[in-house]
Amino acid sequence: MSFLKKLFGGGGGGGDKAPDAEVVTYKDFRITPTPIAEGNTFRISATIEKDTDGETRSHSLIRADTLQGREAAEEASVSKAKQVIDEQGDRIFR
Repeated sequence: MSFLKKLFGGGGGGGDKAPDAEVVTYKDFRITPTPIAEGNTFRISATIEKDTDGETRSHSLIRADTLQGREAAEEASVSKAKQVIDEQGDRIFR
């Protein structure tokens, strides 16, 4: 249930507030890793953005994979986002 609260913005706050992750630019896309803390692990998650025709388009990427450390999860989140960009390109915004 905790995962669903975080996913949909529920809960009363309080949890671990992570420092802002470094934004990675890849093929005109901006990738911001946003791993989701779940106990002692972190779920792979990232925001993918691209400016098109003066508008910023955004896609939230969340995967079932979990890793032990935040840093490892951030790296895996960026890697997975790059894979999605390579496979789908602008279609991720549809």
